[in-house]
Amino acid sequence: MPDAEESPESPEPQPGLRFAYVAGVTPGKWIRRWEQRMPDVPLEAFMSDDDAQLSVLRDGSADLSFVRLPVDREGLNVIPLYEEQPVVVAPKGHEISVFEEVALADLAEENFLDVDEMGGPDMALQVVASGAGLVILPMSVARHLNNKETVMRPLTGAPGSQIALASLVGTEGPVVEEFIGIVRGRTAQSSRQPSSQQEKPKKAPKPDRRGGGPKKPAVAQRYAPNPDKGRGKGSRKKGKR
Repeated sequence: MPDAEESPESPEPQPGLRFAYVAGVTPGKWIRRWEQRMPDVPLEAFMSDDDAQLSVLRDGSADLSFVRLPVDREGLNVIPLYEEQPVVVAPKGHEISVFEEVALADLAEENFLDVDEMGGPDMALQVVASGAGLVILPMSVARHLNNKETVMRPLTGAPGSQIALASLVGTEGPVVEEFIGIVRGRTAQSSRQPSSQQEKPKKAPKPDRRGGGPKKPAVAQRYAPNPDKGRGKGSRKKGKR
């Protein structure tokens, strides 16, 4: 009995990529660019708490993590991305609401709360809403939590925070490098993008539209060519006829 023909092997699926991000980071634009450039590679994103922004890397939950600096950089690749605008958040009706922005020096008499001691930004805003004090947060975090019982204003004279992209040392690879390039704004044609270095399939040659049939035989010339054709008037040599 003849052996059954072996079915062609299907290509192995590309490994997916998982990344985490802290509150205030909006990864939508990077996800859209990834889906355009790497449609065959699954991408999973999820939000992590500030206290878990590194543990998601160490326990294998994520390949990359958008973190808020400072962090312990031991064993990590950390790429700083952008600065965040600090804001002061006060209870609704507070006098800061009449200003477009506030200087930290003008709030010396105010009671500032420690966000970490309050149990994180969400709980801190609830305490602020009760009138117990003010807090300083990144603008993106205050907008994300959107506590309607508070008011916020840009704060000058205060140090800002910074967002960075972190990964474990030794986990580098084409998929990770592709995502890092997208976050850093590299175009799809950049020589530093792994996807641009892949060999592209050659295009099939265009069909010959001139036709492949036999050529028509040349028609025999019925008359001898006129030797005077094309000459000017009086160019024929005179002679006896």
